[in-house]
Amino acid sequence: MTDWPDGYGRRLLDEVDSTLNEAARIAPGLAGPEWILARHQTAARGRRGRGWASPAGNFSATLVLRLNGPAQHAALRSFVAALALFDACVAVTGRPEAFSLKWPNDVLLNGGKLAGILLESAGVAGGAMPLFIGIGVNLAEAPPADAVEARALRPVSLAGETGMRIAPEAFLTELAAAFARYEAQFAAYGFAPIREAWLSRAARLGQPVTARTGTSETRGTFETVDAEGQLVLMTPAGRVRIPAADVFF
Repeated sequence: MTDWPDGYGRRLLDEVDSTLNEAARIAPGLAGPEWILARHQTAARGRRGRGWASPAGNFSATLVLRLNGPAQHAALRSFVAALALFDACVAVTGRPEAFSLKWPNDVLLNGGKLAGILLESAGVAGGAMPLFIGIGVNLAEAPPADAVEARALRPVSLAGETGMRIAPEAFLTELAAAFARYEAQFAAYGFAPIREAWLSRAARLGQPVTARTGTSETRGTFETVDAEGQLVLMTPAGRVRIPAADVFF
């Protein structure tokens, strides 16, 4: 059985508005990293303020980190979290071939969206930047297809695709242990090994994708992720680096 990682706190809540909101409330009083897991959220949210469906039995948690390194490294923690999610899913199911990682912050199962990651920060406090890593995983149930935006990947659940059922608390232990390993690697060696590990699990690498922002759309071949975590597409006009976007296949 996986052990809880040393140095990481854990609090389990029956109900909260949002684990991200709770993270912001408790961050000033924390001395170290802390995981917050909620069995039910009344105001869950995803990227760009979108709602996030979280039926009973699904996983909703936020990790609070206090970062002392360069501010630009904060966004790279989405890759650390994605790798940790990948490993936790494999540990639970034993099926590494079924999972892949979609830039910038999704975990796929059999080509459908299983999990999402959302990073938020609260400025600088006491010389360290509080970073909140929100994670949602469809462990038990996926939202209906008509609940997601046009062209988005179909939502899937772990139970629906694999028949495997795991309680959110047990999944948290696997995820926390995996995150601690990758975070230690990031602290010791920087982003390079994290980047290589992420690319080895990347969905649609070398294939055409579309990157869409609020004002533009770029189509090209997914070439790589660069040393700053940017998506690199090869387009008819040349190589394009994209710092933030929604990606469609």
